[in-house]
Amino acid sequence: MVSLPGPAVNPFRPDFNGFSENKKPTGATNVNPVREESFPTDDEKVRRERKEQVNKKIASQKAISVILRREATKAVIEKKKGSTRLFPGTVLEALHERIAALRWESALKVFELLREQLWYRPNSAIYVKLIVMLGKCKQPERANSLFQAMIDEGCDVNQESYTALLSAYSRSGLFRKAFSILEEMKNTPNCHPDVYTYSILIKSCLHFHEFDKVQSLLSEMVSQGVNPNTVTYNTLIDAYGKAKRFADMESTLVEMLRQRECKPDVWTMNSTLRAFGGSGQIETMEKCYDKFLSAGIQPNIKTFNILLDSYGKTGNYKKMSAVMEYMQKYHFSWTLVTYNIVIDAFGRAGDVNQMEFLFRLMQSESIKPNCVTLCSLVRGYAQNGKAEKIGGLLRYIESSDVMVDTVFFNCLVDAYGMMGCLAEMKGVLVMMESKGCEPDKITYRTMIKAYNMNGMSNHVKELRLMLSSVGKSDSRR
Repeated sequence: MVSLPGPAVNPFRPDFNGFSENKKPTGATNVNPVREESFPTDDEKVRRERKEQVNKKIASQKAISVILRREATKAVIEKKKGSTRLFPGTVLEALHERIAALRWESALKVFELLREQLWYRPNSAIYVKLIVMLGKCKQPERANSLFQAMIDEGCDVNQESYTALLSAYSRSGLFRKAFSILEEMKNTPNCHPDVYTYSILIKSCLHFHEFDKVQSLLSEMVSQGVNPNTVTYNTLIDAYGKAKRFADMESTLVEMLRQRECKPDVWTMNSTLRAFGGSGQIETMEKCYDKFLSAGIQPNIKTFNILLDSYGKTGNYKKMSAVMEYMQKYHFSWTLVTYNIVIDAFGRAGDVNQMEFLFRLMQSESIKPNCVTLCSLVRGYAQNGKAEKIGGLLRYIESSDVMVDTVFFNCLVDAYGMMGCLAEMKGVLVMMESKGCEPDKITYRTMIKAYNMNGMSNHVKELRLMLSSVGKSDSRR
């Protein structure tokens, strides 16, 4: 099997025996390795470093100017609410910035300010962007209000605007309304649903496990003369794989291969490998990998991360190291995801030294750890009874700007409970409060489990009361 790219530094200690032979995997003939003679000379390195420094200064100046302009825009918007004489660029920049950040309430306020301007002219493209944003923010009724406002202002209603509204309802699982919009589109000139419309609706149905609706939509597409494209099939394959509906996934892949205009791509490849690898079907995953390679589809960093994760979680450390070797050989740069996967794998394997080595290497590559990284380290230390190491990690977090959340603290609670460090486990609640994180049901259930194992019934009763109050507060929301 193939190996993963890593940094130029060998990520394994000399005594690690997990490497397989340095063989080029089947189907990898199209990957172009970097030749040794192609490395730059010292003069070229100096020139390159100087150029990079100049580019960094230019980029820094541009970034500062953008920040200053945004701050000025924000000040103008706040100061001149109700004004009808703002510059178009000022208002439009503020609007698009809020749309991109999915700040829907603020975006709607700026849009109202936009409509008050003397120079304002209705624009369907702006309405569509707002409707799409509201759909992503699970605000379908507000999206519908904007759709009606767009009609009232005389904007042309087309297939794109209808699809945006349909997407807003389907993202919230309101399929009755979404399907009624689909029917309305069929009966409206120049608004007939296309493959993009159907693909969006199919994706939402798959997300809510409405598989029967998916089949009816696919049949309807055929009857309407709308052929599924590669995106449609990839969406189906990915969703069926995640739901472990392997028969449906394979039949969809076969159907895709029958369509001459729909060729599998690396997205198809990654979805298939993730489905089989994630369910522990390693041999099937490897066969699929070889078939995709023979079809001319080249792997990317996501492909290798999937292989790493699959091998790591099934304990195939020799194959995992072979993938890493391959990545290093063909100069695939490691990402945060790659490091998280490998750190977790060595933690599971009980190799704390290797886990820590990779964490240091990650930092030397200027890749900032996240909560996933920290949770993997905590679990690795806990499995090997290294409570003092967790303390060191917590000191690192305090001195860094890494943001931690409730998920991390729940992992910490579980780790201390697993090692029988009940005082430290209780202290996590204090740490959560200092970081502004509230305990959830998982926090209390994990603590209850640890106290039960140690026969501390008094603490269990107290925590059960706290757990019940969390349930009530959730229901009120």
